[in-house]
Amino acid sequence: MPDDMDNDIEHARTVLGTLPMFSGHDLAAMAIKRLGGLTNLVYRVETGGKSFCLRLPGDGTEEYINRKVEAQIAAAAARAGVSPQVLHSDPDTGIMVMEFLGGVTMSPTLFKSTPGAPDRAGAAFAKLHTSGETFDFRFELFAMIDEYLGILSGKDVVFPEGYHEVVKDAEAVRAALEAHPASLAPCHCDPLCENFLDTGEVMWIIDWEYSGMNDPMWDLGDLSVEGEFSAEQDTEMLTAYFGRPPTAAEAGRVVIYKAMCDLLWTLWGLIQHANNNPAEDFWAYSVGRFERCKALMSTPQFKTHLTVLG
Repeated sequence: MPDDMDNDIEHARTVLGTLPMFSGHDLAAMAIKRLGGLTNLVYRVETGGKSFCLRLPGDGTEEYINRKVEAQIAAAAARAGVSPQVLHSDPDTGIMVMEFLGGVTMSPTLFKSTPGAPDRAGAAFAKLHTSGETFDFRFELFAMIDEYLGILSGKDVVFPEGYHEVVKDAEAVRAALEAHPASLAPCHCDPLCENFLDTGEVMWIIDWEYSGMNDPMWDLGDLSVEGEFSAEQDTEMLTAYFGRPPTAAEAGRVVIYKAMCDLLWTLWGLIQHANNNPAEDFWAYSVGRFERCKALMSTPQFKTHLTVLG
Protein backbone atom coordinates (compact mmCIF):
# COMPACT_ATOMS: atom_id res chain seq x y z
CA MET A 1 0.00 0.00 0.00
CA PRO A 2 1.21 3.56 -0.68
CA ASP A 3 2.48 5.39 2.39
CA ASP A 4 1.45 8.86 3.50
CA MET A 5 4.24 10.49 1.47
CA ASP A 6 3.01 8.79 -1.69
CA ASN A 7 -0.51 9.96 -0.96
CA ASP A 8 0.77 13.52 -0.42
CA ILE A 9 2.59 13.47 -3.75
CA GLU A 10 -0.46 12.23 -5.62
CA HIS A 11 -2.62 14.83 -3.90
CA ALA A 12 -0.18 17.51 -5.05
CA ARG A 13 -0.31 16.12 -8.58
CA THR A 14 -4.11 16.31 -8.52
CA VAL A 15 -4.01 19.93 -7.34
CA LEU A 16 -1.54 20.87 -10.06
CA GLY A 17 -3.97 19.50 -12.62
CA THR A 18 -6.57 22.05 -11.52
CA LEU A 19 -4.29 25.06 -12.06
CA PRO A 20 -4.52 26.84 -15.44
CA MET A 21 -0.78 27.56 -15.50
CA PHE A 22 -0.11 23.83 -15.83
CA SER A 23 -2.72 23.19 -18.54
CA GLY A 24 -1.17 21.07 -21.25
CA HIS A 25 1.57 19.72 -19.00
CA ASP A 26 1.94 15.96 -18.63
CA LEU A 27 0.86 15.47 -15.02
CA ALA A 28 2.16 11.92 -14.87
CA ALA A 29 5.63 13.04 -15.98
CA MET A 30 5.96 15.80 -13.38
CA ALA A 31 8.75 15.22 -10.87
CA ILE A 32 7.32 16.14 -7.47
CA LYS A 33 9.34 16.13 -4.24
CA ARG A 34 8.02 16.88 -0.76
CA LEU A 35 9.99 19.59 1.03
CA GLY A 36 9.97 20.69 4.66
CA GLY A 37 7.22 22.59 6.46
CA LEU A 38 5.85 22.71 9.99
CA THR A 39 2.22 23.52 9.17
CA ASN A 40 1.88 23.38 5.37
CA LEU A 41 2.64 20.90 2.60
CA VAL A 42 5.42 22.19 0.34
CA TYR A 43 6.72 20.58 -2.85
CA ARG A 44 9.28 21.09 -5.55
CA VAL A 45 7.70 20.53 -8.96
CA GLU A 46 9.72 20.00 -12.15
CA THR A 47 7.94 20.16 -15.47
CA GLY A 48 8.63 21.59 -18.91
CA GLY A 49 12.26 22.16 -18.02
CA LYS A 50 11.39 24.50 -15.16
CA SER A 51 11.17 24.18 -11.38
CA PHE A 52 8.34 25.52 -9.22
CA CYS A 53 7.43 25.52 -5.54
CA LEU A 54 3.87 24.43 -4.66
CA ARG A 55 2.47 25.31 -1.24
CA LEU A 56 -0.73 23.71 0.07
CA PRO A 57 -2.13 25.07 3.35
CA GLY A 58 -2.08 22.86 6.43
CA ASP A 59 -5.19 21.82 8.31
CA GLY A 60 -6.37 24.42 10.80
CA THR A 61 -4.18 27.25 9.47
CA GLU A 62 -7.29 29.16 8.43
CA GLU A 63 -7.80 29.92 12.14
CA TYR A 64 -4.90 32.34 12.21
CA ILE A 65 -3.69 33.00 8.63
CA ASN A 66 -5.32 35.52 6.27
CA ARG A 67 -4.44 34.09 2.87
CA LYS A 68 -5.48 37.23 0.95
CA VAL A 69 -3.10 39.35 3.01
CA GLU A 70 -0.38 36.73 2.69
CA ALA A 71 -0.65 36.81 -1.12
CA GLN A 72 -0.28 40.62 -1.16
CA ILE A 73 2.74 40.47 1.11
CA ALA A 74 4.44 37.67 -0.82
CA ALA A 75 4.12 39.71 -4.03
CA ALA A 76 5.48 42.81 -2.29
CA ALA A 77 8.43 40.84 -0.89
CA ALA A 78 9.24 39.62 -4.40
CA ARG A 79 9.20 43.22 -5.64
CA ALA A 80 11.56 44.10 -2.80
CA GLY A 81 14.00 41.57 -4.24
CA VAL A 82 14.23 39.30 -1.23
CA SER A 83 11.77 36.52 -2.14
CA PRO A 84 10.72 34.40 -5.14
CA GLN A 85 8.12 35.56 -7.63
CA VAL A 86 4.54 34.46 -6.94
CA LEU A 87 3.15 32.76 -10.06
CA HIS A 88 -0.24 31.67 -8.72
CA SER A 89 -2.14 32.47 -5.56
CA ASP A 90 -5.70 31.60 -4.56
CA PRO A 91 -6.74 33.31 -1.30
CA ASP A 92 -9.82 31.09 -1.05
CA THR A 93 -7.89 27.82 -1.02
CA GLY A 94 -4.48 29.01 0.17
CA ILE A 95 -2.79 27.29 -2.79
CA MET A 96 0.32 29.15 -3.94
CA VAL A 97 2.89 28.50 -6.67
CA MET A 98 6.21 30.34 -6.71
CA GLU A 99 9.38 30.17 -8.75
CA PHE A 100 11.83 27.69 -7.26
CA LEU A 101 15.02 29.32 -6.06
CA GLY A 102 18.31 27.53 -5.68
CA GLY A 103 20.21 27.70 -2.44
CA VAL A 104 20.62 25.76 0.78
CA THR A 105 17.72 25.68 3.24
CA MET A 106 19.22 27.03 6.43
CA SER A 107 19.15 25.61 9.97
CA PRO A 108 20.70 26.68 13.29
CA THR A 109 23.63 24.36 12.56
CA LEU A 110 24.16 25.81 9.09
CA PHE A 111 23.96 29.39 10.36
CA LYS A 112 26.79 28.50 12.76
CA SER A 113 28.91 26.64 10.22
CA THR A 114 28.41 28.71 7.04
CA PRO A 115 30.83 31.63 6.75
CA GLY A 116 29.03 34.95 6.30
CA ALA A 117 25.51 33.57 6.81
CA PRO A 118 24.49 36.02 9.60
CA ASP A 119 25.98 38.83 7.50
CA ARG A 120 23.88 37.88 4.46
CA ALA A 121 20.75 37.53 6.60
CA GLY A 122 21.31 41.00 8.04
CA ALA A 123 21.75 42.40 4.54
CA ALA A 124 18.54 40.71 3.36
CA PHE A 125 16.59 42.21 6.26
CA ALA A 126 18.03 45.65 5.52
CA LYS A 127 16.93 45.32 1.88
CA LEU A 128 13.42 44.31 2.93
CA HIS A 129 13.00 46.91 5.66
CA THR A 130 14.18 49.80 3.46
CA SER A 131 12.33 48.67 0.31
CA GLY A 132 9.49 51.16 0.68
CA GLU A 133 6.92 48.37 0.27
CA THR A 134 3.80 48.46 2.44
CA PHE A 135 2.28 45.25 3.76
CA ASP A 136 -1.50 44.99 4.24
CA PHE A 137 -1.18 43.89 7.85
CA ARG A 138 0.10 45.39 11.09
CA PHE A 139 1.95 42.81 13.19
CA GLU A 140 0.98 43.83 16.72
CA LEU A 141 2.64 41.68 19.33
CA PHE A 142 0.23 42.07 22.23
CA ALA A 143 -2.86 41.98 20.02
CA MET A 144 -1.60 38.68 18.59
CA ILE A 145 -1.02 37.31 22.08
CA ASP A 146 -4.64 38.15 22.89
CA GLU A 147 -5.81 36.59 19.60
CA TYR A 148 -3.92 33.35 20.22
CA LEU A 149 -5.18 33.20 23.80
CA GLY A 150 -8.70 33.56 22.38
CA ILE A 151 -8.14 30.66 19.98
CA LEU A 152 -6.78 28.51 22.80
CA SER A 153 -9.73 29.32 25.05
CA GLY A 154 -11.85 27.07 22.83
CA LYS A 155 -9.38 24.18 22.87
CA ASP A 156 -8.46 21.51 25.41
CA VAL A 157 -4.94 22.64 26.24
CA VAL A 158 -2.79 23.20 29.31
CA PHE A 159 -0.45 26.20 29.53
CA PRO A 160 3.14 25.91 30.76
CA GLU A 161 3.21 26.71 34.47
CA GLY A 162 3.50 30.45 35.07
CA TYR A 163 2.66 31.54 31.52
CA HIS A 164 -0.10 33.98 32.48
CA GLU A 165 2.10 35.54 35.18
CA VAL A 166 4.83 36.21 32.63
CA VAL A 167 2.28 37.79 30.28
CA LYS A 168 1.42 40.17 33.14
CA ASP A 169 5.11 40.91 33.66
CA ALA A 170 5.37 41.73 29.96
CA GLU A 171 3.12 44.75 30.53
CA ALA A 172 6.32 46.60 31.48
CA VAL A 173 7.66 45.75 28.02
CA ARG A 174 4.46 46.97 26.39
CA ALA A 175 4.72 50.26 28.29
CA ALA A 176 8.37 50.76 27.34
CA LEU A 177 7.73 50.02 23.66
CA GLU A 178 4.70 52.33 23.57
CA ALA A 179 6.75 55.09 25.21
CA HIS A 180 9.44 54.70 22.52
CA PRO A 181 7.66 53.59 19.34
CA ALA A 182 9.71 52.54 16.35
CA SER A 183 9.10 53.51 12.75
CA LEU A 184 7.26 50.63 11.13
CA ALA A 185 8.77 48.72 8.22
CA PRO A 186 7.73 45.72 6.10
CA CYS A 187 8.88 42.76 8.19
CA HIS A 188 8.91 38.99 7.85
CA CYS A 189 7.98 38.47 11.53
CA ASP A 190 8.55 34.68 11.50
CA PRO A 191 12.22 34.25 10.57
CA LEU A 192 12.73 30.55 11.22
CA CYS A 193 16.13 29.48 9.94
CA GLU A 194 14.31 27.23 7.48
CA ASN A 195 12.69 30.32 5.93
CA PHE A 196 16.11 31.36 4.57
CA LEU A 197 17.76 30.03 1.41
CA ASP A 198 21.48 30.75 1.12
CA THR A 199 23.31 30.73 -2.22
CA GLY A 200 26.62 31.72 -0.66
CA GLU A 201 26.24 35.16 -2.23
CA VAL A 202 22.72 36.18 -1.24
CA MET A 203 20.17 35.10 1.36
CA TRP A 204 16.59 34.69 0.12
CA ILE A 205 13.61 34.81 2.51
CA ILE A 206 10.45 32.71 2.03
CA ASP A 207 7.09 32.02 3.74
CA TRP A 208 5.19 35.25 4.47
CA GLU A 209 2.20 33.88 6.43
CA TYR A 210 2.79 35.97 9.57
CA SER A 211 4.36 39.03 7.99
CA GLY A 212 3.32 42.65 8.39
CA MET A 213 4.39 46.16 9.22
CA ASN A 214 6.40 45.97 12.42
CA ASP A 215 9.35 47.26 14.38
CA PRO A 216 12.24 45.98 12.22
CA MET A 217 14.21 44.94 15.29
CA TRP A 218 11.67 42.13 15.77
CA ASP A 219 13.05 40.31 12.72
CA LEU A 220 16.62 40.57 13.98
CA GLY A 221 15.78 39.45 17.50
CA ASP A 222 13.61 36.58 16.31
CA LEU A 223 16.22 35.23 13.89
CA SER A 224 18.84 35.40 16.64
CA VAL A 225 16.60 33.22 18.82
CA GLU A 226 15.68 30.79 16.04
CA GLY A 227 19.30 30.43 14.96
CA GLU A 228 20.60 30.19 18.52
CA PHE A 229 23.08 32.93 17.58
CA SER A 230 26.16 33.59 19.64
CA ALA A 231 27.09 37.14 20.64
CA GLU A 232 29.56 37.15 17.75
CA GLN A 233 26.85 36.14 15.28
CA ASP A 234 24.54 38.84 16.63
CA THR A 235 27.28 41.41 16.10
CA GLU A 236 27.89 40.15 12.56
CA MET A 237 24.20 40.28 11.65
CA LEU A 238 23.55 43.68 13.23
CA THR A 239 26.69 45.28 11.77
CA ALA A 240 25.72 44.06 8.29
CA TYR A 241 22.19 45.36 8.85
CA PHE A 242 23.14 48.86 10.01
CA GLY A 243 26.42 49.19 8.18
CA ARG A 244 27.93 49.96 11.60
CA PRO A 245 27.82 48.59 15.15
CA PRO A 246 24.35 48.98 16.74
CA THR A 247 23.64 51.60 19.38
CA ALA A 248 22.70 50.54 22.91
CA ALA A 249 19.04 51.32 22.16
CA GLU A 250 19.07 49.25 18.94
CA ALA A 251 20.79 46.30 20.61
CA GLY A 252 18.39 46.58 23.55
CA ARG A 253 15.33 46.36 21.30
CA VAL A 254 16.75 43.20 19.74
CA VAL A 255 17.17 41.57 23.15
CA ILE A 256 13.66 42.59 24.22
CA TYR A 257 12.20 41.02 21.10
CA LYS A 258 14.18 37.84 21.72
CA ALA A 259 12.05 37.34 24.83
CA MET A 260 8.81 38.56 23.27
CA CYS A 261 9.02 36.28 20.23
CA ASP A 262 9.35 33.31 22.56
CA LEU A 263 6.35 34.55 24.56
CA LEU A 264 4.24 34.74 21.40
CA TRP A 265 5.44 31.57 19.68
CA THR A 266 4.79 29.60 22.87
CA LEU A 267 1.10 30.18 22.17
CA TRP A 268 1.50 29.30 18.49
CA GLY A 269 3.07 26.02 19.54
CA LEU A 270 0.18 25.33 21.91
CA ILE A 271 -2.27 25.84 19.04
CA GLN A 272 -0.33 23.28 16.97
CA HIS A 273 -0.31 20.92 19.96
CA ALA A 274 -4.07 21.31 20.41
CA ASN A 275 -4.61 20.72 16.68
CA ASN A 276 -2.57 17.48 16.86
CA ASN A 277 -0.05 18.71 14.29
CA PRO A 278 2.30 15.72 13.84
CA ALA A 279 5.25 17.73 12.48
CA GLU A 280 7.00 17.71 15.86
CA ASP A 281 6.44 17.60 19.63
CA PHE A 282 4.77 21.00 19.98
CA TRP A 283 4.25 20.65 23.73
CA ALA A 284 8.01 20.36 24.22
CA TYR A 285 8.48 23.19 21.70
CA SER A 286 6.13 25.45 23.70
CA VAL A 287 7.62 24.65 27.09
CA GLY A 288 11.14 25.19 25.80
CA ARG A 289 10.31 28.56 24.31
CA PHE A 290 8.48 29.69 27.43
CA GLU A 291 11.31 28.71 29.76
CA ARG A 292 13.81 30.58 27.58
CA CYS A 293 11.58 33.67 27.60
CA LYS A 294 11.15 33.55 31.37
CA ALA A 295 14.87 33.13 31.95
CA LEU A 296 15.77 36.13 29.76
CA MET A 297 13.12 38.39 31.29
CA SER A 298 14.40 37.59 34.79
CA THR A 299 17.91 38.90 34.13
CA PRO A 300 19.03 42.34 35.40
CA GLN A 301 20.26 43.12 31.88
CA PHE A 302 16.74 42.77 30.49
CA LYS A 303 15.45 45.48 32.81
CA THR A 304 18.37 47.68 31.77
CA HIS A 305 17.43 47.27 28.12
CA LEU A 306 13.93 48.56 28.89
CA THR A 307 15.43 51.80 30.19
CA VAL A 308 17.52 52.59 27.09
CA LEU A 309 14.88 52.27 24.37
CA GLY A 310 14.86 55.95 23.50
